[in-house]
Amino acid sequence: MTTFALVQGAIIAIVVAASACVAFRKLLPKTSTRLMARLSASLNREGRSGALRFLGRRLQPAAATGSCGDGCGSCNSCGPAAPRTEAQPLHFKPRN
Repeated sequence: MTTFALVQGAIIAIVVAASACVAFRKLLPKTSTRLMARLSASLNREGRSGALRFLGRRLQPAAATGSCGDGCGSCNSCGPAAPRTEAQPLHFKPRN
């Protein structure tokens, strides 16, 4: 196996892993949040190195407060509705 093939395989593996992480977070948000909280708690414990504790703090998911400021958009009552503009009619031009 050549060096190029190894580098190519490593890059493809990184791209596939990143895509799988994004899909996991989008398709299973509650499970993803729970998993990230568990991983964060295990990294951010007493006796761990400073780098692991920093990583644990960075991985900690943001807690939803249930207020209008967190941007969940589930109740559709966050702030005033944007003013609606009148619909512009479509104008079709004949082909020449």
